[in-house]
Amino acid sequence: MELTKKGHACVALHREGRTLVIDPGGFSEADAAVGADAILVTHEHPDHFDESRLRAALEANPAAVIWTLRSVAERISAAFPGRVHTVGDGDAFTAAGFEVEVHGELHAVIHPDIPRVTNVGYAVTAPGAGTVFHPGDALTVPGRPVDTLLLPVHAPWSKVAEVVDYVREVRPRVAYDVHDGLLSDFGHLIYGRLLGPDGPGIAGAQHTRLEPGQSVALRED
Repeated sequence: MELTKKGHACVALHREGRTLVIDPGGFSEADAAVGADAILVTHEHPDHFDESRLRAALEANPAAVIWTLRSVAERISAAFPGRVHTVGDGDAFTAAGFEVEVHGELHAVIHPDIPRVTNVGYAVTAPGAGTVFHPGDALTVPGRPVDTLLLPVHAPWSKVAEVVDYVREVRPRVAYDVHDGLLSDFGHLIYGRLLGPDGPGIAGAQHTRLEPGQSVALRED
């Protein structure tokens, strides 16, 4: 399985000629989901869900389908009849040849005065490549082994102590930054230090940042 980092919270997973894209939102490239066979959306916020990007992908591939939670499905199912599947916590399905489990229910708290929207994370597994987990906008612990954690490193709803403790609890082999679209180059340096060997420690996980467009092969140990 190959992982390609897209802008902000979006990634693409490739295996055996098929592609699964997660969260092609408004901070990612306009064509972030083009070429996808399946698309997963974690929640309704515009940096994760952008209808124009979904429309571009589904028009480019008439067989492409979307899997998402009900609040998003209700907003886009009429535009893509028969191509939007609704999922929730505890569901499992196969998308583009990948085995997917759904974990979580709610977005992290931004502020007590701001209502929480629903949010799900996706654990995506492929033989020989282990499991990749994208939590969306929550620090959801999936309750299963995770080889590769897509780590929401920076957000209005988090602080670095929570990010460090989250990696410690999930205990992945490697953590790749996502949700980093608001960080400057200085911010990347600071987070890299805090999550690296000079920081407080993340339970032996390897922390790595990919530039948008950069790819890496994922393999089980």
